[in-house]
Amino acid sequence: MDDWDAILDLARWYPSPHNSQPLRVRVRDARTAELAYDLDRGLPAEALGAAFGHVCAGVFVEAAAVAAAARGLDLRAELLPDPLHFGEPGVRRQHLGTLTLVPGAAAGPADPDPELLLRRRTSRLAYDDRPVPPPALVDAAAAAAAGGHRLRATADRALVRAVLDLNQRTLFDDLADDAVRAEIRAWTRTTEAAARRTGDGLSARCLGVPGPVLGGFLAAHRLWSTPVLGPVARAVYRRTLRGVPQVGWLTGAFDTPADHVAAGRALLRLWLVLTAHGVWLHPFGSVITNPRAHRAFAELVGEDERDGMAWMLFRLGTGPVPPRSHRRPLTDLTG
Repeated sequence: MDDWDAILDLARWYPSPHNSQPLRVRVRDARTAELAYDLDRGLPAEALGAAFGHVCAGVFVEAAAVAAAARGLDLRAELLPDPLHFGEPGVRRQHLGTLTLVPGAAAGPADPDPELLLRRRTSRLAYDDRPVPPPALVDAAAAAAAGGHRLRATADRALVRAVLDLNQRTLFDDLADDAVRAEIRAWTRTTEAAARRTGDGLSARCLGVPGPVLGGFLAAHRLWSTPVLGPVARAVYRRTLRGVPQVGWLTGAFDTPADHVAAGRALLRLWLVLTAHGVWLHPFGSVITNPRAHRAFAELVGEDERDGMAWMLFRLGTGPVPPRSHRRPLTDLTG
């Protein structure tokens, strides 16, 4: 397997919103490749869909850089400053820039083990209520700081519960929006057969929700929002949030596409550090992208955001190994 194939075969396990896997790579020669974003795999209904598209690109670039370092190579990314244009007619792939492999130093102890790219998971299962080991938070904060971002976390029971409650309310409020719900439904895989067939999307298995319940809720949202069935739907979701000992969030520059890419790179470095410590993470994207919920969250945790946006919120903790979501084949990434 040549360098690009080996690097991209690991990098394709990068996390993406709704597991949509929107990045595409066209290898030009042994050392250069073009990076593009498949606009049909973006999330235009989200308030910050374009911004988090660039975050996703940063996550992918960092995954590729980790994989390249293991082969004694540095991956350099020269990305364009242009925002994503989901609505531009006739153009379904947007060129993001160029990736170049150059000789680098042999991977050292400070470099992430590329196997962490395969071990990393998004855990939407119940956690075991054990506090996150302090060394894990120290190392994760250092990884975030190296990328120009600040990690804050709290284990205050009342505050954690308030954030979890806010996340649940926001998720169900967002699902009342027809465009957002349609977008989520398009990426939801209610059976394992469907998840394997597409190799992408949000599988019921990974969400920890029975497929028929998940499909019925999205197909008949108004029925499930009634006073009779609404509490049932909330109780099913709440079961997946048991045992959460801490929540954390990242704050930093989040104004331009370059900021968003840098944020994505910092996020993956932090995520791999937590993975190495045996700590799981689950982003609460709805709270960040919903303006009203975002303001409520900032007030809850005391973030005035004058020195940067609180752009990522997640629960973190330990517990059973969550299932790994499916990925599309390498040929799809490079096609």
